Amino acid sequence: MNPMETTTTVKGQIVIPVDIRRTLGIKEGTRIRIELDEKAKQIHSETDHARDIQALRGKYRDTASLKST
Repeated sequence: MNPMETTTTVKGQIVIPVDIRRTLGIKEGTRIRIELDEKAKQIHSETDHARDIQALRGKYRDTASLKST
């Protein structure tokens, strides 16, 4: 994927380009972990899908609830 640019808002928010959101499966409510590497002057991020999966634990106790209709 080619580098992309974005601009911060007045509130310091950034927009993640749609191609990146689609590739990473980022949707509304997806938690993203951000880490600052001061030496390299870079921001590293990763989606927290493990936390999303953990939130579903126990919600579907039997296989019958997983079958599509």
